[in-house]
Amino acid sequence: MREYLRVLIKRKWVVIASLTLIFGVVAIATLRATRIYDAGGSIAISKTDPAMLNLNNPSNGGGADYSDPTDLDTEVSILRSDLLALQVIKQLNLDKQPEFGGSEEAPSQSLELTTDVIQPDSAKTTALLEAFKGNLRVTLRPNTRVIDIHYKSSDPDLAARVVNTLIHTYIEQNFKTGFESTMQASDWPSKQLVDLQMKVETSQEKLVQYQKEHEILGIDEKQNIITSKLDELNKELTAAESERMEKESIYRLVQSGDPDTAAAAAVGSTAGAGRTSSTSSLLEKLREQQADLKIQVAQLGTQFGPSYPKVAQLNSQLKEVEAQIQIEMTKVVSRVRSDYLASLQRENMLHAAMDKQKQEANRLNESAIEYSLLRRDLETNRTLYEGLLEKLKEAGVTAGLRSTNIRPVDEARVPTAPAEPNVPRNLTFALALGLTTGIGLAFLLEGVDNTVRTPEQAQVISALPSLGMIPLGSRIGTDSSTKRSLLVASSREVVELVTQWRPQSQMAEAYRALRTSLLLTSLGAPPNTAIVLAQKGTRVLLIDADLRRPTIHKTLGMGPKTGLSNVLTGNATLQQTMVRSTILPSLWVLPAGTPPPNPAELLASTNMRDVLAKLREQYDHIVVDTPPTLSVTDAVVMSTRADAVVLVIRCGQTTKQALRRARDILAQVNARVSGVLLNAVDLASPDYYYYYEYQGKYGHGYYQEDELTSGNESEPKVTSSSA
Repeated sequence: MREYLRVLIKRKWVVIASLTLIFGVVAIATLRATRIYDAGGSIAISKTDPAMLNLNNPSNGGGADYSDPTDLDTEVSILRSDLLALQVIKQLNLDKQPEFGGSEEAPSQSLELTTDVIQPDSAKTTALLEAFKGNLRVTLRPNTRVIDIHYKSSDPDLAARVVNTLIHTYIEQNFKTGFESTMQASDWPSKQLVDLQMKVETSQEKLVQYQKEHEILGIDEKQNIITSKLDELNKELTAAESERMEKESIYRLVQSGDPDTAAAAAVGSTAGAGRTSSTSSLLEKLREQQADLKIQVAQLGTQFGPSYPKVAQLNSQLKEVEAQIQIEMTKVVSRVRSDYLASLQRENMLHAAMDKQKQEANRLNESAIEYSLLRRDLETNRTLYEGLLEKLKEAGVTAGLRSTNIRPVDEARVPTAPAEPNVPRNLTFALALGLTTGIGLAFLLEGVDNTVRTPEQAQVISALPSLGMIPLGSRIGTDSSTKRSLLVASSREVVELVTQWRPQSQMAEAYRALRTSLLLTSLGAPPNTAIVLAQKGTRVLLIDADLRRPTIHKTLGMGPKTGLSNVLTGNATLQQTMVRSTILPSLWVLPAGTPPPNPAELLASTNMRDVLAKLREQYDHIVVDTPPTLSVTDAVVMSTRADAVVLVIRCGQTTKQALRRARDILAQVNARVSGVLLNAVDLASPDYYYYYEYQGKYGHGYYQEDELTSGNESEPKVTSSSA
């Protein structure tokens, strides 16, 4: 929220201008707008008369509660129709009204419109309809059967008359339409009744003739009998097939000749039959005797041997029993085969009966189709005849009724106050729109602002330490007749010398803070700015390395002198060019000298390296001022020879891209950059609201002089220091 407040305070004039402009435009437009009056009436549409419903739908009972939701929407569309609008226009002579493009003084051209004819090709008719329907509003109240009708006009009396005329015209038209439809419904049955009567008689004759030819008497009963018989035959055939398959499987088992299998098959084949039961019992007894004899033969043979008479007797009995078993097996096979053949024959007979019954059913179906068509045709014609006869009787009663299901609820009254323009609503909307637009524009401008404004931004963007900031002051010309080279005028002074002549000012304190930052961050070899270093009592040399546009000699009140360029070209010596400052005895200045044609080559020469090496032995601190980094390569060349580099940017003018580019250029040459210094900071800006707040709480009474403005640098500059 503090950040949002900062943006709004900073861009307050944008917000105020947007709000004033939009509010003023809307207010003027609202006050100059034509007053529009809105007259409203309403009608109620009850449910349709049951007598009319029965006339149109004979199947609907007289007491049925019929309600179709689309009926009300249909009535709303009718109220908005062109036909109804043209009738109202003609009744009220709206084509003569000024708001419809007419004139009461001049005779109006006839529209040549009737209640039943519309001329869509007429341009005047189209224009009148558009003007009329543009001011008309017809709405259905939710969850009711009431329709509201509103009309807007600059004439309140005309608005009320239009609504009332529309309501009465609509009710009259509804009654007329209902009466005409009833009469049409009465005429139609009379014309169709004779034709339907002849169709009924013809259909009945065809049906009777067809019954005689095909001997159809009660086709439904006969069809039920045939169908039932077909179902029974189908069930019996299914059972016969199952029985045949079962007996066939038994027959194939007994053919194997195995007594056990034959006995089991004989028992299971015809369980319940008397003869089969007796045969099965005899076969079982013989097999038991066979088993007993085999046991006795085995026991006696083991004990007395096979030649023992009793053993021979038992073997003889065993053979006789086996012969009887074989005879019984033959009988079982014969009986099973007979049963199988009988079931097979029964199945074939049922198949034949089933096919015959199907043919009879198909013949009946073919006759029934034609019979059903004839009977359905007769029933349809009879139903239509009876329905039309009933409608004809009801139409004779309904046509004489003069009733309608539409009634007016509220008549339109002449409005006393205009509905448009809504002054409070428009002004409120203008206020909200202006405020929203101003705030949005303020944040938009803040978003597209690509300059660096705070030390925090500079630190984040450059990834370098922030060395502080220098408050805003103003540069003015120097007075060469004074030794101090400072002119006090309304607390706005030359900022370069403020630490000397106004040591208690806020700007001087900012320079001292910069000195402290550099001294604490540069262990062993502390670099810093010239004057604040000289104030410590150390020997300081200030070199003006801006050989293209030198300014230091002007700032210190010195005339054109030979300087660094002359030393590097061999035209002068260091002793001839260095000047001791008249402001501080411990400050020496090496001016830029005569502007050379190749300043970058001079600064990169070995002579410059030798000069710096010689000067290191004579001074405690050497401060080198260079031109902007991005404009020329002079600063980059000098940065490689300095112990520390200070990257100076101007608040609100140096862009983020320029700062990143300057940092990258210095990083490519491995310059020892100590940090970023933000110059020309306007502490009254909302960007420094927190600083102002802190200053108001804790700094009151410590600063005795006004804030100042530094130079107009917009590109990052480099100040190099050597110790």
